[in-house]
Amino acid sequence: MTGLDSSPEMLARSHNFAREGLSFVQGDFRELEGQYDLIFSNAALQWADDHPALFARLWGRLNPGGQMAVQMPANGDHPSHRLAREVAEEPEFRAYFPHQGRRHPVLPVEDYAQLFFDLGGQGITAVLKVYPHVLPDAGAIVEWVKGTLLTAYLGVLPEGLQGAFLERYRSRLNESMPQKPVFYGFKRVLLAASKPAV
Repeated sequence: MTGLDSSPEMLARSHNFAREGLSFVQGDFRELEGQYDLIFSNAALQWADDHPALFARLWGRLNPGGQMAVQMPANGDHPSHRLAREVAEEPEFRAYFPHQGRRHPVLPVEDYAQLFFDLGGQGITAVLKVYPHVLPDAGAIVEWVKGTLLTAYLGVLPEGLQGAFLERYRSRLNESMPQKPVFYGFKRVLLAASKPAV
C-alpha cells in the first residue's frame, strides 16, 4: 500500500505511520502510474479541475475487480468559501489570483453517480452528507479553514498581504454570519464504485 501526497509537510507527518507494506511518497495524483486494486482519496481531488477526465484517468488505473473510494469537501457555495473567492477578487489581491473566476471543481453528487455508471462502475455509492458543527462564532470557521481552503489563497500571496487578506476575510465572514454560536454545515461528497472483474 502506498500513500501519495504532494505536500512535503504532510509527508513528514505521515512517515510516522510507515511500516512493512505501507509507504508514503511525494507525487501528484493527476500523474498516477501503475495499476491498483484500490484507489482511495480523502480530501484531495477537490483541488483538481476537470473531474470527468480525472476520474476516468484514475478509473483506468484500477485492476479488474478493483475499487475506487473518494471523499471530498463540497462547500464551494458556503459563505466560508464564497467570501474567500470574493476577497481574492478585490483590487489589492486580484493580480495574485489570475484563475480566480474558475468554477468550483466539485460536481453535484448525482454527476459522480452518472460518471461511475458511464465508466462501467458497479455497486455505485454517491452520497452528499452534511456534518453539523456548532462553533462559537465565525472566527472559529476562519480557524477551521486556515489549514485547508485558505492555504490555497495565503500560499500565493506575498507575506505582506497575507495578514490583510486574512483580516478582510475574517471581517466579511463575521458580517455574513454574526450569530453566536454559529452553525457550520460542512458538506462532503462520499463516493465509491467497483470495476467489473473480467
